[in-house]
Amino acid sequence: MNTGKLLFAQLMEHLPPMVFERCVARYGGHFKVKSFSCKDQYLCMAFAQLTFRESLRDIEACLRSQAEKLYHMGIRGQVSRNTLANANATRDWRIYADFAQRLIGIARELYVNEPFAVALSNTAYALDSTTIDLSLSLFPWAPFRTTKAAVKMHTLLDLRGNIPSFIHISDGKLHDVNILDQLIAEAGAFYIMDRGYIDFQRLYRLHQAGSFFVTRAKRNMDAQRRYSHPVDRSTGVIFDQTLVLQGYQSSKDYPESFRGIRYRDPETGKRLLFITNNTALPALTICALYKARWQVELFFRWIKQHLRIKSFFGTSENAVKSQIWIAVSVYVLVAIVKKRLDLSRSLHELLQILSLNLFEKTPLDIALSRIPARSESARTANQLILL
Repeated sequence: MNTGKLLFAQLMEHLPPMVFERCVARYGGHFKVKSFSCKDQYLCMAFAQLTFRESLRDIEACLRSQAEKLYHMGIRGQVSRNTLANANATRDWRIYADFAQRLIGIARELYVNEPFAVALSNTAYALDSTTIDLSLSLFPWAPFRTTKAAVKMHTLLDLRGNIPSFIHISDGKLHDVNILDQLIAEAGAFYIMDRGYIDFQRLYRLHQAGSFFVTRAKRNMDAQRRYSHPVDRSTGVIFDQTLVLQGYQSSKDYPESFRGIRYRDPETGKRLLFITNNTALPALTICALYKARWQVELFFRWIKQHLRIKSFFGTSENAVKSQIWIAVSVYVLVAIVKKRLDLSRSLHELLQILSLNLFEKTPLDIALSRIPARSESARTANQLILL
């Protein structure tokens, strides 16, 4: 059915075109635009992500070398680095942010029944941020330290399928805990985060919304034991207690009791104190949930290694945010294709295959699921030695 179409065009067919046009119209993306449309911009930037291009000149050279195929890729405007740089700098980054959020919604529906490390029917999110270092002289709008600039990518990762459900891009100075003010708490969902997000007033708002939090306690937490639950110490759980805060301000911020679980990590021997407002799950499940938080760290490492979000094609705030959101949308698009085509390969393998075959005309499902041929050495292992 897709015979004759470029692999890049087949991949882009999984994007919802009407949704993209509505996002463009919402922010006036085509105001005073004559030839190089927002779709052209998106496709060029998506091509750069999929093929690991390093600069605008690199993008221009590669696409112009395949000029006769640009129409079949869906690119209608003439590709030049100046036009692309101007589009990145002036066209509202929220176009691509909204579009990526719609793709995230599609992906989450596809991965809703995806199992993860913990047997849990509730939705579980891991919340964390990663810092992308920048040059202060080139990016003065993103101050971080005296001689350094940076942007932070705050991410709420759905642990079913490792799909980011919420992303906020800020300068490096914004403290992680402030992101809790921007989250719309989902009743019954688990929010797993590290100690940097501990603010009992904000955690109490999650509790009042019917959500559950799992985090590690700070060393200076002033809490009193109200009740001790029986535990099996052979599992690594040292105690499971009901706690109440004792400090004047903290007890006002979180006036109810919560749960404290002391656990000894068998791998490192460290004793960790987890706190949560969930009283129903076994203590070991709470510990396993916090361990699953590591998936958000792997997500950050993955996108930094395999997508272009550490070096940028423009220096303005709009260009940086546009590039990050397009990178996120490409990640989610590949995840959508993986699920729709029921592919067993990892996202890393799929990206590697796509990077080398975007101009091929092989059907997408065959190209991404093809089993590698046996090596020449394996076929000739039994050949007689003549010399």
